[in-house]
Amino acid sequence: MLLLLLQADPTGLSTPLGRVVIGLGLLATVVVLVRLLWQYRNRR
Repeated sequence: MLLLLLQADPTGLSTPLGRVVIGLGLLATVVVLVRLLWQYRNRR
């Protein structure tokens, strides 16, 4: 357990694959928000 705490990034999110996963998550969030706003705008 102590070895995991001493590592710079135990989650692996700073690796290239981790950055791609974070980027895709942010992109999906933006797409969902834009769709919700667009649907709300069209209902009014």
